[in-house]
Amino acid sequence: MPRIFASLSMAAILLASINVSANASQACLSGEKPYALTDDIVDWTMSIAPGADCIQGLRWSTMRIDLVSVVGAPKSGKVVVVGSGFRYFADPGFHGSDSFTVVVSGKNLKTPGNSILHIEVKAREPMQVSSAQKID
Repeated sequence: MPRIFASLSMAAILLASINVSANASQACLSGEKPYALTDDIVDWTMSIAPGADCIQGLRWSTMRIDLVSVVGAPKSGKVVVVGSGFRYFADPGFHGSDSFTVVVSGKNLKTPGNSILHIEVKAREPMQVSSAQKID
């Protein structure tokens, strides 16, 4: 038991001594509805600042994702497949709205199928961070 406390104490000291800025990204998807891999079509909405990016995983607890593919590319940014998810990069001058479409293929509860995700992207103002909010 003393070894556990000593290890935890050492870990706390090491973490406290590291001087790293934390940059947490805001949630960019809102109200995303689950999809079921049953040839369903689901609409999602993303809000993102110009020049920002958003990463989104696509696996739910009962799913195995075999393939994620972009079938409708955005016009005001780019989207890349990252494992069983995607990452959207808004252009620096992005304003208004954009959209893209992703097809997810795999198995849900051992039943194979596909889902089409239509993602509408809306521009938001960049978040202003004051010097008091920065972590040094």
